[in-house]
Amino acid sequence: MTEIKEHLYTVLKNIPKEVALVAVSKTKSIADITEAYNAGQRVFGENKVQEMVQKYDVLPKDIKWHMIGHLQRNKVKYMAHFVDLIHGVDNFKTLKEINKQAKKHNRVINCLLQVRIAKEETKFGLSFDEINKILASKELLSLENVSIIGLMGMATFTDNQDQIATEFTVLKAFFDQLKTQNSELKILSMGMSGDYQLAIKKGSNMVRVGSAIFGARNYVV
Repeated sequence: MTEIKEHLYTVLKNIPKEVALVAVSKTKSIADITEAYNAGQRVFGENKVQEMVQKYDVLPKDIKWHMIGHLQRNKVKYMAHFVDLIHGVDNFKTLKEINKQAKKHNRVINCLLQVRIAKEETKFGLSFDEINKILASKELLSLENVSIIGLMGMATFTDNQDQIATEFTVLKAFFDQLKTQNSELKILSMGMSGDYQLAIKKGSNMVRVGSAIFGARNYVV
């Protein structure tokens, strides 16, 4: 058994069947992704559009590609024909651009709104109020080629497990509140290699795991 396959199976053992695993393949080689693919993984996450496009072009077409990084509007057009889910939508202008590009390909692109739960200034994301305004806006109804199916959040990068747990708990409570009025909200994407097990305990049903599967990050495409 290869090392990647072994790591993948270890992660899967720690994840309930109802929780989706996004294997974060950013900076990883085609060979590494192929190993995970051959072990059964079909959902991969990238944080740069250009890198994701290059990999999409050469890898099997049954892979579901998730855009998990901060998204620049001018890059949406390059992935609109194939991206399965966009995790980090953090403003309405980006939603409008996704809708525009999806329409060109006669697709509906699924999106998650990114919530700012971390205490770090560097984290992108929307406030709870901003998300409520987007979901309640009449303009959103006109975006027929975009479907908001959930939320994504990133906890503070800290060793303080209590703080991380609190941030996840707050996001889960907000998600549950929104679901009472928005039945289409089904995905709560929170948790990465260092905290995915805690995130699952706090209610996440989609985790983004990279180094725990592929090892430390490198910079070979």
